[in-house]
Amino acid sequence: MLHRKIYQLCQNGHEVCIFLRDQQRWIENSHIVDFEGDIVTIRYETEDEDEISSWEEMVRLESIGAVTKKLASVSKFNTEISVSDDCPEAEQIHPQSPEHNHNQEHNQD
Repeated sequence: MLHRKIYQLCQNGHEVCIFLRDQQRWIENSHIVDFEGDIVTIRYETEDEDEISSWEEMVRLESIGAVTKKLASVSKFNTEISVSDDCPEAEQIHPQSPEHNHNQEHNQD
């Protein structure tokens, strides 16, 4: 089952975090770039004070203990939803007044 999920993540190109059981470490913000046989190829970057390094690591499927994928994130600081000015009118969401909602409820009766 894990091999099917890893294959899907490889095909989709999603950013993932991978836990390597044999090394007891997480590889964060990585991409699964190849999956052949029982070898999984992972690319990721590390950052030190004075340089950024790119890595490609090949690990055995049996070494992978867990894979996580971020589904979504929302800023805690910007509470206003950004709306594009070029969004088509039909797709725009307009705030509705409580009076408008009240009228809709009565029209359904």
